[in-house]
Amino acid sequence: MRASEIISLKIENIDSTRMVIRVEQGKGRKDRYVMLSPYLLDLLRGWWRAARPRGWLFPGQNPINPLTTRQLNRACHAAAMMAEIDKPVSLHTLRHSFATHLLEQKTDIRVIQVLLETETYCPPTHGRGPDLLSVPSAVW
Repeated sequence: MRASEIISLKIENIDSTRMVIRVEQGKGRKDRYVMLSPYLLDLLRGWWRAARPRGWLFPGQNPINPLTTRQLNRACHAAAMMAEIDKPVSLHTLRHSFATHLLEQKTDIRVIQVLLETETYCPPTHGRGPDLLSVPSAVW
């Protein structure tokens, strides 16, 4: 997911029954679904129990507004420091890492292309099945 999509999440966008996250008005003003790993679901439930957010899943300093991308980037950098990661880390690094893990799991590059909403890796293949969310999550 992109930073702008993460900060725009609302509590009702998390579908734990289908194990997906609904991204509303993502890049290109399109709605889409992304997979939700059991691990991420547990983290999100813990966050919800601790913060009890209303409306926005990640509210900003003023709860009426969502977190800003700058605040999200600062949280990412703080987490990298706490994890003692010496290399530069950004939210976009996590996006690349996700794709790399899927590649290492022998996921078809065209499926990764659809999951990341990009066509830079290879041209689209017509006739692929619509069941792309059945790809196992790269996040444990």
